[in-house]
Amino acid sequence: MNEFPVVVIGASTGALEAVRQIIERLPPDCGAGVALVMHVGAHPSHLADILKWYAPLPVSFGQDGETFMPGHVYIAPSDLHMRLVPPGCIQLDRGAKLHFTRPAVDPLFASAAATFGRRTIGIILGGEGTDGAEGLRAIRARGGVALVQDPREAAVREMPEAAIAGDGPEIVPTRQLARRVASFCSSFAERRGG
Repeated sequence: MNEFPVVVIGASTGALEAVRQIIERLPPDCGAGVALVMHVGAHPSHLADILKWYAPLPVSFGQDGETFMPGHVYIAPSDLHMRLVPPGCIQLDRGAKLHFTRPAVDPLFASAAATFGRRTIGIILGGEGTDGAEGLRAIRARGGVALVQDPREAAVREMPEAAIAGDGPEIVPTRQLARRVASFCSSFAERRGG
């Protein structure tokens, strides 16, 4: 299997601007596959259409069974949990709500950690509740990188604060998150010899 860096992002209330900033600043040649869960519940989501305007990479809603590829941004569809499962496919399901929401961040983060291990960088942005904190710990436990938006910059601080209370993630100002992802991708390419 072709190895590439994996970026997983979890966000909720008021975090669209932070998501946009990260997505639009990703270098087109970073070589990462990107997966995003944003708490939208069962409501129809136009997130892919919005982010397409800003992203240097193709953006689409993930499809069940689709191969997770580098150079693409996949968004969890409304009312479906999204996971990344071996050998590197997207899995969607309508399982029980977690943290009172579906899609939830933890299934994506935990599955990315299990499937991709140290190739994973997880980012928690603003939002209500504690979703994502457990998944971010799983990423760190498997050797991946855990980033949290500086809670002082988040529209809603609960998700970043819950993640920080966990296992020592790196707290990063919003404007520097994409730069930190690019650095992770560069160091991954250097380790691979390319």
